[in-house]
Amino acid sequence: MTCTVVLYSSTSTPDSNVLLIIRLAGADRSCGSRNSSGLSSSFQSLTVQPGMSKISKKDFEGFKNLFHRFLQVKGPSVKWDKIHKPPEDLIHPYDKIKAQGLPDSVAASLNKLVVVKLNGGLGTSMGCKGPKSVISVRNENTFLDLTVHQIEHLNKTFNVDVPLVLMNSFNTDEDTKKILQKYTHHRVHIHTFNQSRYPRINKESLLPVAKNLGMHSDHADAWYPPGHGDIYASFYNSGLLDQLIAEGKEYIFVSNIDNLGATVDLFILNHLMTQPKDKRCEFIMEVTDKTRADVKGGTLIQYDEKLRLLEIAQVPKAHVDEFKSVNKFKIFNTNNLWISLAAIKRLHEQNAMDMEIIVNPKTLDGGLNVIQLETAVGAAIKAFDNALGVNVPRSRFLPVKTSSDLLLVMSNLYSLDAGSLTMSKKREFPSTPHVKLGSSFTKVQDFLTRFESIPDMLELDHLTVSGDVTFGKNVSLKGTVIIIANHGDRIDIPAGAVLENKIVSGNLRILDH
Repeated sequence: MTCTVVLYSSTSTPDSNVLLIIRLAGADRSCGSRNSSGLSSSFQSLTVQPGMSKISKKDFEGFKNLFHRFLQVKGPSVKWDKIHKPPEDLIHPYDKIKAQGLPDSVAASLNKLVVVKLNGGLGTSMGCKGPKSVISVRNENTFLDLTVHQIEHLNKTFNVDVPLVLMNSFNTDEDTKKILQKYTHHRVHIHTFNQSRYPRINKESLLPVAKNLGMHSDHADAWYPPGHGDIYASFYNSGLLDQLIAEGKEYIFVSNIDNLGATVDLFILNHLMTQPKDKRCEFIMEVTDKTRADVKGGTLIQYDEKLRLLEIAQVPKAHVDEFKSVNKFKIFNTNNLWISLAAIKRLHEQNAMDMEIIVNPKTLDGGLNVIQLETAVGAAIKAFDNALGVNVPRSRFLPVKTSSDLLLVMSNLYSLDAGSLTMSKKREFPSTPHVKLGSSFTKVQDFLTRFESIPDMLELDHLTVSGDVTFGKNVSLKGTVIIIANHGDRIDIPAGAVLENKIVSGNLRILDH
C-alpha cells in the first residue's frame, strides 16, 4: 500500500511554490491505524504570502526525512534482552584522567576547541520573557554573561582563541543577537546559527497545524525547534562547520547554556587529544552517578557492540521500573559532549546519524493535541568511532531549570570566579542540598520579592517551602527545614532568624510598626 502525504509548501525561488510530497511505500500502519487515510485529499495547501519570511529548503528536507522515519517506525527502538552494561574500558573515571596531569602547554589543544552552547530555549517555565540565557542567575550576571566570562578567561590566561558558538532557535535568535552587541570588546569571537523550524503535527490527522508559512503571533505555536539533535544538520547547513574546520578547529564542547557546571575541562580536553591515532576518539559523553532525583535521565548502554544512549521514552513499559533503578543503571547523561568536527561533517554527508525519534506530545492553548518530532544530540553517539563515556563529578552537572535551582546557585554554597561556579570550601559536604520551593516561587520575579536577601545555606541539607512565605535579611538555614503556610495563612521568616532542623507552619506575620 502507498500513502501520499502532502506536508506543506515551500519556496525554491521567490516566484514559485513547490509542494513537498512524501510517498510512503508500505506505510499501512501510518495510513490505517493512525487514522490518516485520505490525508492528501483533506489537506489544505499552505500558501506563501507576499513579504513572508521563508524557511530554507533544507529545513523542509530535514522535516520530510524525520516525518518519513516517524511513519515507518514499528515497535520499540531497542530490544531489552540486547541491552548490556557498558564495558569498563569505555567509561573512563574522571579521577584517573585528572591523575594523568597536563602537559607543559595546553594552548595547542585549546586552539583546536570550539565551545557550543544550546541556546534555543525560552524562560517561560520560570515566568520570564525572551531567551532563558538572559535570566540573571548570580550577581546580576546572566547565563550568557557567565559563559562569555569563562571563555574570555581561558583566552586571556592561555593566550588562545577559543570561539563561542550559540545554537539559537527562531524563538531566541533575534533577542540574542541584540544582546551579543554588549560583548563586542570582550576577547571572545562569538558566532551563531539557527536550528531548524518544523511544523507541529495534529495528533489525530497527522497534518501540519500551520495553514501558511507565517510566524505572526497568532500562528507562532504551529512551529517548533526540533530538539538539540538538530545541531548536526543545522551546524553543517549554516556553513559554520566548514569555516571552523578551515580555521584548524577539531572538536566542539557542547552543553546546555543553563548547566552552570559545564565549563571547559582541561583534563578531559587533554585526554581527548592524546588518544592513539588509530583509536582517535570522535565523541565523549560526560556521565555522572545517578541519584534518586535523576531516575528519568538517559543512560549509556552497550548495544550491538556500540555505546548507545538509552532514554526513558525508548524503554518498554514493562521495564520502566528497572530503567529507573539506581542499582542497575548507575550513570546518566549530563549532555556535556565533546565531538569531532571532521566526524560530524563525514557522518552528515553520509546521512549516517540514525538518531531515535522522540515523539513529544503537546496541547496548544486552544486545546488542540499535537505532536512534535525531536531528536537528542547524545543519541548520535552510536554513529561515531571510538566513542567514550567519562564519569565526571556531580559538580559538572548544575542545571538551573527551576527557582529551586536558582536559589542554590545564588546562595553562598557557591563562589564565583571568572564566570565559573564552584562549591564553597566552607561547606563540609560535597553534595548540594535538596531544595523544593512551592508554586508561589515559580516565577523569577515572585521568587526575588520573597527574599530580602538569599539565606545562608552552607549547613543546609533539605529545604521545603510551601505557600505564602517570605524571608527577611540574613536568615540562616541548617539541617532540614520545612516551612508550610496553609491556604490563607502567611509566614514571614524574620531577619536574622536561624532555623536548624525546624518545621514552621501556621501563620506568622511581621508588620511594619
